Amino acid sequence: MSDTFNAIVATEVDGKTKGQLQQLSLADLPDEDVLIDVSYSSLNFKDGLAVSGKGKICKRLPMVCGIDLAGTVVESSSDKFKAGDAVLVNGYALGEKHWGGYSQKQRVNSNFLVKVPDAFTLQDTMAIGTAGYTAMLSVLMLERQGVKPSDGEVLVTGAAGGVGSVAISLLSKLGYTVVASTGRPETHDYLTALGASSFIDRAELSGKGAPLAAERWAGVVDTVGSYTLANAIAQTKRDGCVAACGLAGGIDLPSSVFPFILRGVVLAGIDSVMAPMELRLKAWSRLASDLPKEKINAISRVEPMSNLPELAEQIVGGKVRGRVIIDVNA
Repeated sequence: MSDTFNAIVATEVDGKTKGQLQQLSLADLPDEDVLIDVSYSSLNFKDGLAVSGKGKICKRLPMVCGIDLAGTVVESSSDKFKAGDAVLVNGYALGEKHWGGYSQKQRVNSNFLVKVPDAFTLQDTMAIGTAGYTAMLSVLMLERQGVKPSDGEVLVTGAAGGVGSVAISLLSKLGYTVVASTGRPETHDYLTALGASSFIDRAELSGKGAPLAAERWAGVVDTVGSYTLANAIAQTKRDGCVAACGLAGGIDLPSSVFPFILRGVVLAGIDSVMAPMELRLKAWSRLASDLPKEKINAISRVEPMSNLPELAEQIVGGKVRGRVIIDVNA
């Protein structure tokens, strides 16, 4: 086993925090109970903010970036995992408080680990990653709140992004009529292939709207926040549910109480970072059964870890379509 390996490490450079390719040794890794040979990570909006330095994601420095990882256990002092097990991690403040997945080797708390479902390869799990797992949590929330395919259209905002792409794939497979909101007309064919039935330009949702608008959506998966989320809430049908899981458009919510007290609309927050293990296992089980394999391939591509600085700028700028798998060994 080589003692040195590559990682993307966030440090302070000229007064700014940025992630750069560095060499680490096993002695540098945190004192956790499972050592993993990492095969893949993925690119999420939060990763883009961390690596580019455009968001205060890292809570301490130096920090190995990457909120996802998938790999093979090399050593374990936990009785829950053994050498050779294929495992994955989403969230748990990886890349924020705990060293993350942009590293060829990593030591991880065994309580964070999920065994890879038999239906998936390691690469598949990172084609899904935190974005796809978050999409599944959002779909589970809509189901929990009683939103059924027969209730009408479901809106997915930020549709061409990672969460949106997986959400459309899942919802269409489950029989929902999905309306995709995007500002990129060139993605329409891609989104139609994933299962979108029609489109709404994001400009129609991103400006200031009425506090209560005509009812349209039985459910919503929102990755954008701000005015987009406020307008989606205002247009949601009686007893509908809005699953809020992103902030690509801002952290504010310029809404009113009207949709909640006049229509009984439920605004449900999706916390993918600290979701309990029982819910994580359910989400990955449902992904294994409900996300078609051909959709995984359609929404994803593989990039080498060395391209991360450029990719980080692209995803923060809204220029990444679908899911980007990061090959940490390339």
